[in-house]
Amino acid sequence: MLFHASYPSRDPERAAEVVARLWRGKSFPFPVFPGSFIAMEGDKFGTAIEFVPAGRVMIPGKDEAESEVQRNGAPSETHLAISSPLTEEEVHQLARENGWLARTCWRGETLFRVIELWIDNTFLIEVLTPEMQQEYLRFMTPDNYAAFLAKMSEAA
Repeated sequence: MLFHASYPSRDPERAAEVVARLWRGKSFPFPVFPGSFIAMEGDKFGTAIEFVPAGRVMIPGKDEAESEVQRNGAPSETHLAISSPLTEEEVHQLARENGWLARTCWRGETLFRVIELWIDNTFLIEVLTPEMQQEYLRFMTPDNYAAFLAKMSEAA
């Protein structure tokens, strides 16, 4: 179970608001790290994403994690995949409202679909509608993934 993650944004407040809307949850300031905000789904697991100002990285502090600005906001190696009760069109509309790129894509050509939602047009969050979640869950098992890799190896 993944309870929460932190993610960069050039506009953490707006990013947290958008993700909270994707979940039909709520967003709040996150005072642990300056300028950060948190989106909370409101489910029984406490699912949340903290959005920190892009370039502010976590470092080991004397007693616990601290943060400092080390670089400008730039594209990241990381991404998240999240569920949403919204429809595909509602997710695309939310992206349009914020001027962000969103596109529906197939992963593995026919395995499952995701909506690529590009926070700040820089950071990728894959959004899965209820239908897409079912596709994902049908595929994403150790046995199915191993069979997929074997098939890819045979084709190479």
